[in-house]
Amino acid sequence: MAMKEEIYEKYKTAGEIARKAREYGKKLIKEGVLVLDVVNEVEGKILEEGADLAFPVNISINEVAAHFTPKHNDKLVFKRGDLVKLDVGAHVDGFIADTAVTVEIASSRYEKLIESTKEALKNAINGIKPGVEVSQIGEIIGSTIEKYGFASIENLTGHSLEQFCLHAGISIPNFYDDALKGIKLERDMAVAIEPFATDGVGYVIAGKKGNIYRCLNPRRFFLRDPIAKREINFLKNEFKSLPFAERWYHKMLSKRSGLDSDYMLERLARQGYIKQYNQLIEKKSGKVAQTEHTIIIHDNGAEITT
Repeated sequence: MAMKEEIYEKYKTAGEIARKAREYGKKLIKEGVLVLDVVNEVEGKILEEGADLAFPVNISINEVAAHFTPKHNDKLVFKRGDLVKLDVGAHVDGFIADTAVTVEIASSRYEKLIESTKEALKNAINGIKPGVEVSQIGEIIGSTIEKYGFASIENLTGHSLEQFCLHAGISIPNFYDDALKGIKLERDMAVAIEPFATDGVGYVIAGKKGNIYRCLNPRRFFLRDPIAKREINFLKNEFKSLPFAERWYHKMLSKRSGLDSDYMLERLARQGYIKQYNQLIEKKSGKVAQTEHTIIIHDNGAEITT
């Protein structure tokens, strides 16, 4: 079934707003600036432009590849030489745009690393059409990054998108993965393509808490504690299946009660009602670059929405 025009326009609007927010945030990333200030400004830009937040703005620095956003009271600042991944998501009625850029602060040591992800993304998008296997796209990404002398990160992937679903079931690898042979991209799919390159070994492991959470749907939903039950119902109503930040919940909770956000989040995560995301760190502490666009697949190729 062809994508309805109204859905297509929502993807397009979300994409344009995400693009504006990405470019706005890119200019804010400078030595000595608070990371918290940048994410607040970028998220504010998305809301000001008329979209909603598809996930917390991720700011992943150096060997951290993904899944970090600052807490409500974080004092982390950008430093000269930092390699910063700015990952932005906006949605309109649940139709998502996901995009990322890498910024190197006040130095040019990692220009080739960043360039490898840009070219890999361009080549991958040029290779997309209905019926193409995701493993073929992975091969394009991996070979492009390898040409620059770097490794693509094997356990991070692009992903299909659906309404209120950031990772909708199809993964687009960053290398040729024979296990995905036969899985194809089809017309009218919305897909995020995101090459990750590193001067490390090309594999990420879980690090410290990234301050990002998502509501789950366990088979058994039983909480004796009425406060915990109230809070999980609040979170599910507020964010549905999309990721949210500790700092968002802290702000909402402080307005409604005197409860501690860390305590409630840890309690709900421990009982399996929310997922807590850890930072993803390059296994050998290699530096990581990322570039990402969201596309919609048409008969004649891919349209970039971001």
